[in-house]
Amino acid sequence: MGQSSSSRSPSPFPSPSGSSNRRSVTLKSEIDLETPFRFPDSTSEYIDHTSEIPDDCLALIFQFLSSGDRKRCSLVSRRFLLVEGQSRHRLTLNARSEIIPFIPSMFSRFDSVTKLSLRCDRRSVSIDDTGLILISLRCRKLTRVKLRGCREITDLGMAALAKNCKQLKKFSCGSCTFGAKGMNAFLDNCSSLEELSVKRLRGFNDGEPELIGPGAAGSSLRSVLLKELYNGQLFGPLITGAKKLKTLKLFRCLGDWDRLLETISVSDHSLAEIHLERLQVSDIGLSALSNCSDLEILHIVKTPDCTNTGVIKVAGNCKLLRKLHIDGWKTNRIGNEALIAIAKHSLNLQELVLIGINPSSISLEAIAMNCKKLERLALCGSDTIADSEVSCIASKCVALKKLCIKGCPVSDEGIEAFAWGCPNLVKIKVKKCRNVTGEIGDWLRSKRGSLVVNLDACAVEVENVDGSMSESGTQDDSVEAVDTMNHGPLATNASGRGSVFKTRFGLFGSRGFRRWSIGNSSSSGHL
Repeated sequence: MGQSSSSRSPSPFPSPSGSSNRRSVTLKSEIDLETPFRFPDSTSEYIDHTSEIPDDCLALIFQFLSSGDRKRCSLVSRRFLLVEGQSRHRLTLNARSEIIPFIPSMFSRFDSVTKLSLRCDRRSVSIDDTGLILISLRCRKLTRVKLRGCREITDLGMAALAKNCKQLKKFSCGSCTFGAKGMNAFLDNCSSLEELSVKRLRGFNDGEPELIGPGAAGSSLRSVLLKELYNGQLFGPLITGAKKLKTLKLFRCLGDWDRLLETISVSDHSLAEIHLERLQVSDIGLSALSNCSDLEILHIVKTPDCTNTGVIKVAGNCKLLRKLHIDGWKTNRIGNEALIAIAKHSLNLQELVLIGINPSSISLEAIAMNCKKLERLALCGSDTIADSEVSCIASKCVALKKLCIKGCPVSDEGIEAFAWGCPNLVKIKVKKCRNVTGEIGDWLRSKRGSLVVNLDACAVEVENVDGSMSESGTQDDSVEAVDTMNHGPLATNASGRGSVFKTRFGLFGSRGFRRWSIGNSSSSGHL
């Protein structure tokens, strides 16, 4: 059989089995298969439509791209490389000593950086004072700096950083080796500093102890975080001298902190947020904190010397308290008496986390009845939170929006009460409760379709519940990673973390502390 009759030219593709191929003829009418495709060469004329986009608009487009896409775009053309570098405000560098010769050219490209993170793992030699001084001279508009594992930076480099970067508002250092002189020189020259975070600073262990004063930063400092320090009390003059201080977070620092808390209580402070985690602090310190009448957020985590007495004192005097986290560490020193005092005085309470505490239905009912604004509740690692207590919560906590129950002797019968109780509940999470099955989760979803139910009914082993909170007030922002050697795209991973302290109190026993957080009302689905 021959080709089917058509006015069109015959198809260049042979018909299979000698039969007519109408599909080939149709394709020929749509695509010119006889004309070869030509790739553009250097002499070909083509239109670059991106050339019509102003640099400001192109920079704005880059802001909406992911880190990887942004790096790839910088390789498209010289213009893209220039605009992408000038519009980058956040930068993370693998701060090895090898990058020092490249610092001038690197920051000629990234000349608009305001937030800089320098990280070096423990197996590498970090940049030294020379590198830090070069960076500070090139980046005078820095507002946020983080140093991690930069062990070659000394007091001299810290002083130069503060003198050259007058706009610094946030500074964080961890696993560094400069000492008190460097910290004092830094604070003396940072008149705009608002947040200070110091973690595992090794230089304080050498020589005679030197107190850390507020310096010029005392007039602007609003947040201080100290973590895993052998002698954190050296920061006492800084804490008491910062008159605008709103947030104080003390995590796993050695020494007796009662005396410093007493000093804070008599100074002219308006502290609104205090975190005490794995500290040697007793009811004396809590009683002193009760004088902070503006206190709104309080975390008491694994402080074995704190009892009902101290919590009652805080509840009685701090009327503005709206977030309270207590990890009693199953010492049974904080219980019903403290919770009843909270119910009586903390009428503005919105968030309550109880870990390792054994409340009764009486104290829970008192909280449910009096704390009308309670929206977020977490009950973890308790031996007394059973079906009757959970049913009480379901019937009394009208404003509750998020509930988490973990490691408690609750069964399906108690969870069933939430099919009708807590009319404003949007999410319930039940973890490590042996007697709660998957069937109750499906049933609860069928009864309340809008309710987010998170059950792990398959897990039967109750893991240790830890109330340790991350220092979320100064959490790391997402930053870009850049190859420090050739300025090309590179995903860097700073793995250097300081070793964990150990004390006779067993406060620094585990490296992988589990974090527990129930979020705030604006959180996206996480309790």
